[in-house]
Amino acid sequence: MKSSLTHLILVLVMCAGSVGGFWFWYTSIAEESVEATILQGQINAKSGAISRITTARSVFAEIANDETAVQSYFVPETGIVAFIDTLESRGRSLGATVDVLSVSTGGDPAHPTLELTLSIKGSFDSVMRTVGSIEYAPYAISVSSLLVGRDVKEAWMANLKMRVASVPSEGSKKSP
Repeated sequence: MKSSLTHLILVLVMCAGSVGGFWFWYTSIAEESVEATILQGQINAKSGAISRITTARSVFAEIANDETAVQSYFVPETGIVAFIDTLESRGRSLGATVDVLSVSTGGDPAHPTLELTLSIKGSFDSVMRTVGSIEYAPYAISVSSLLVGRDVKEAWMANLKMRVASVPSEGSKKSP
């Protein structure tokens, strides 16, 4: 009987040891699982941040392209001479002579403009085509007055006052 009592005690000790070992490994794995869940949450948060940053960069690139397209409708302060040359070449290509009578700046500092007064001479057809070409040029242009008439030599001429949207040059922009 001693032998069966010893076996019973031995079996109970082995069962208790097995239950204790199971409980130890279960709690260890549960703690690691909680830690893994926390780490996975952090990984997901970082991945989401990276995704938002990538999206923001691509949107900023699109905005930069759109900004470049919009800026092309404005005449920069440093590009006034080139703009005047463009106006004169438009007239020459259509058979008219374009003379710039005056150039001044206007508007407020937030929305600067260039105010130009032009004299266009040539045949009636060439003068009117030049006026149309200038008015519909790919710039933010508004014509404030247009006077068409004939001079003493019976040549047609137009006096055109217009306003062109401008942008300050990079060096003259004031930072807030």
